Amino acid sequence: MRVSVIIAAAGAGRRLRSATPKQMLDIGGGTILQHSVKAFAAHPRISDIIVVMPPERTAFSPSPAMTGDLRTLPPIRTVAGGERRQDSVANGFDAVGPSADVVLIHDAARPFVTPDLIDRTIDAAATYGAAIAALQSRDTVKRVGPGGAISATMPREEIYLAQTPQGFRREVLAKAIAIGRSGVEATDEAMLAERAGFSVHVVDGDPGNVKITTEEDLDAARMRTATRGKPARTGRAGTGYDLHRLVEGRPLVIGGVTIQSDRGALGHSDADVVCHAATDAILGAAGLGDIGRHFPDTDARWKGASSLDLLARAAVMLADAGYEVGNVDVTVILEAPKIKDAIDDMRTRVAKALDVDPSRVSIKGKTNEGVDAIGRREAIAAHAIALVRSRS
Repeated sequence: MRVSVIIAAAGAGRRLRSATPKQMLDIGGGTILQHSVKAFAAHPRISDIIVVMPPERTAFSPSPAMTGDLRTLPPIRTVAGGERRQDSVANGFDAVGPSADVVLIHDAARPFVTPDLIDRTIDAAATYGAAIAALQSRDTVKRVGPGGAISATMPREEIYLAQTPQGFRREVLAKAIAIGRSGVEATDEAMLAERAGFSVHVVDGDPGNVKITTEEDLDAARMRTATRGKPARTGRAGTGYDLHRLVEGRPLVIGGVTIQSDRGALGHSDADVVCHAATDAILGAAGLGDIGRHFPDTDARWKGASSLDLLARAAVMLADAGYEVGNVDVTVILEAPKIKDAIDDMRTRVAKALDVDPSRVSIKGKTNEGVDAIGRREAIAAHAIALVRSRS
């Protein structure tokens, strides 16, 4: 299967209030655009890349980090953009070869797109014809009228925040582009595909796949890339494990998220196995003991406590000891219910407690294949591993 990518990089980025288009700004060893192109150029399923540039800037140069691999890079071509985003993408589509099976469209201002997200979008586009990456809203969404008063409350479970990449089978995108050229205006190609009568499938987005729009976004991106290319500091690893019985009448809290279930974990605090295992892992990595030492179940202060709060306290202890979290990886073992739809929310909450970017937190769900107490839905467990590094 041949997969072509159109990277939309023709915008002016006026909200960033920079004389230089934002995609040309440096975020650590390369421009925002170069980082975005590199993400696709390094992906083994990408056949070619079309970069849509401002009309006055139609030359693209690989970043220094890419030049060593020029012989293995897919072909990268540039075309001039148009007045609107949809015009620019249409110009890019004109450069897509007839042999392309799937075409991805990606905003140059999202330089942190991951290989997994690219894979998910390609697979969904090939299967359904049209697909977009999107995150379900975690906040209650209000519709506000002209006078500033709320006119409606939107069902949160129906609200998704669109990201890129967006993916289409070639023939679907061709019809969507034709609709746009006929006079229909849209904010993205998924909307044009909808107008052309196609159903667009949503795949799980990535909280780390942020779009750089404001000065604050740019500062955060530069901080995120500040350590890239520097020698890694020696780290220390720690492991954690937690298990709780499941009983009726208790909420099931995992990674700070309350999961709908007829049973919850029994414990002195809220019995959150993700936070307990992660707490033990980071404390163990720094040689600071375990959760029972610092937050014993014999102490009334911790009865019913939020385990996210305990994790945040452990992170402060870690910092006081001169360490910072590199990454945390947690595996939840639970027969039912499934936690897949809540994992992004869990990652975000755990990352906030640890004061790290969500990209440094991984949470996975597994079953016990019906074996033992976990398989009989009598218990829940979690394993965690953490890498911590000296702050100096």
